[in-house]
Amino acid sequence: MKRALLSALLMFAAVAQAQEDPYLWLEEVTGDKALAWVKEQNAVTQPAIESSPGFKSLHERLLGIYNSRDRIPQVKKRGRWLYNFWQDERNPRGVLRRTTLDEYRKKEPEWETMIDIGALSAEENEKWVYKGITCLYPEYQRCIVSLSRAGADAVEIREFDVETRKFVKDGFRASESKGGVAWRDANSLYISRDFGPGTTTRSGYPRLVKEWARGTPLSSAAPVFEAKEEDIGAWPMVVNDTDRQYDLVTRAIETRVSETYIRQGSRWVHIETPRDSDVSVFDGMLVVRLRSDWRPTTRTYRAGSLIAINLDMFLTGRRDFEMVFEPARRVSLQDYTPTKNFLLLDVLDNVKGRVVEARRLGGRWQLREVAVPEAASIGLSAVDRDDNDDYWLTVTSFVQPTTLYLATAGGNAREKMKSLPAFFDAKGLAVEQAEATSRDGTRIPYFVVRRETTKLDGNNPTILYGYGGFEISMTPNYSGTIGAGWLERGGVWVLANIRGGGEFGPAWHSVAKRDGRHRAHEDFIAVAEDLIRRGVSSPKKLGIMGGSQGGLLVGAAFTQRPDLFRAVVSTVPLLDMKRYHKLLAGASWMGEYGNPDDPKDWDFISKYSPYQNVEKDRKYPKVLFSTSTRDDRVHPGHARKMFAKMKEQGHDVMYFEYLEGGHAAGALPAQQAYTWALIYTMFWNELG
Repeated sequence: MKRALLSALLMFAAVAQAQEDPYLWLEEVTGDKALAWVKEQNAVTQPAIESSPGFKSLHERLLGIYNSRDRIPQVKKRGRWLYNFWQDERNPRGVLRRTTLDEYRKKEPEWETMIDIGALSAEENEKWVYKGITCLYPEYQRCIVSLSRAGADAVEIREFDVETRKFVKDGFRASESKGGVAWRDANSLYISRDFGPGTTTRSGYPRLVKEWARGTPLSSAAPVFEAKEEDIGAWPMVVNDTDRQYDLVTRAIETRVSETYIRQGSRWVHIETPRDSDVSVFDGMLVVRLRSDWRPTTRTYRAGSLIAINLDMFLTGRRDFEMVFEPARRVSLQDYTPTKNFLLLDVLDNVKGRVVEARRLGGRWQLREVAVPEAASIGLSAVDRDDNDDYWLTVTSFVQPTTLYLATAGGNAREKMKSLPAFFDAKGLAVEQAEATSRDGTRIPYFVVRRETTKLDGNNPTILYGYGGFEISMTPNYSGTIGAGWLERGGVWVLANIRGGGEFGPAWHSVAKRDGRHRAHEDFIAVAEDLIRRGVSSPKKLGIMGGSQGGLLVGAAFTQRPDLFRAVVSTVPLLDMKRYHKLLAGASWMGEYGNPDDPKDWDFISKYSPYQNVEKDRKYPKVLFSTSTRDDRVHPGHARKMFAKMKEQGHDVMYFEYLEGGHAAGALPAQQAYTWALIYTMFWNELG
């Protein structure tokens, strides 16, 4: 009787919800009806854009860029070998390969193929996408390879023997799941994934971390740590540092909120730092990056600071941290990278990259500025932190092709290793940094890339790009896609540094979380208004674009201020903020956006959620929604439902969905080139 009543109530709730939202069936990911609908929309959009003047030549141009053999092969050193994953026209699914440092210095290095993902896909009749390797320290003879079906975040893992270049028969292997893996020793792993009912969080990530012994079934692996169902998930990590191994587990609670535990004997001990901080281990020291002010003793350490203390002393109760880096006005720490004796600090100074070396000498940290080009973005990574202080330095800007250097901390000399060719004609391009004033008076910086001869008459085709979330900074970068697809044709490119990002430290992000989310939208709209005021563009010539959180950003912008824009591209977006937390990994972002089931939270979310705010009787700019069937992070149902609703309301909308690709524009170079050719052709049709 009770079961029948429950079934009736559930059926009634489902019917009521379907009446409220008739597009719920589009949340089916691979259902026959949903896939038929996707193919029907693609069949309308693709020919419409492909027949446009310039599409074919742009597509061919982008294909050449994505398949170019002149791209920089990014490498990671494992033992004496440099490993690289490479995709091109001959190897669209890619090959994992390796070479030596001496070979890498050459224009055409000799590479040894380790795994051919294309051949593996053909052999197993599966669309495998490579997702990385985790190798056993210090010899790196055995690795765990992660393989994704069609680009999803969920991966299958397999043990690989580097010497035989084969997967290990009866080695470690686990079926498809989201999760993490770390070698404890040659015969055991720490592993977190979906172990069956009750072992994942509401976000779909693993709750359990287990220790898995070689030669035993995964089902018998012993649990060593458990997160809560309402957490994001739990992930293991092993750090090998100064002849000592640290076994760690991260319990991710919500966005940028976590706890770290360290194994001591059979116990897992909580490293008691603020939950919103990041922790790491370097040279026997606990290094902490703060997101909020912290007063562990008599001294207050400011948000955005990097502090350090001997780890063993910390675990016995000491809290007298040393200051490594302290932020200043509009100067923030983006990231840091350890070498053998240094911490390399990636610093943003008014959204321009700086490099600072930090070294502990005589019981205190000493800092040294490293000269790098101005108005550039910087990338840092250690070559081999066990042996030396060498590091890779990448320098990139909007108009200068990315260059890779080999440098050594402690000195100024660096060796130019690789550089991108000029994928587009940047002659005559100028880059300026301007500021707009947001609704609350905050100054919002943005970059403008345009021809030196551009007239400020409001007649310039312009794309405004933004993100504004999760403390992710938007910095200058060299893009052959943007150059060939837009700048070379006379278009103006604008990158907005709105709140929600991390450009000016953690406060720049936190002020736009949850009930402050409107500030990111107001900042973006303020930049658009400033572009129009200055004559850079006008409502008839201004387009906006964003992906993922950026897709939500542009969705909120065009539904709130449709008068400002002529064209919109929203890729792999969040759009239905009433149900986002019920779809795939959505629950993991409630710390960023709030809980729609809580009336207090829905009160502020409902004011900007694009899906709930689009109206039949308003005139909107033309919109292209794009997504991927295999996106298991942001549900494709967001884009599908928004398009279907706007189409039924009679608005001018287009839709494109790749059947593989994950949370990206495609899994293969050809797919990515095609997607971007569609996007920039659509923009040029509307703005150019």
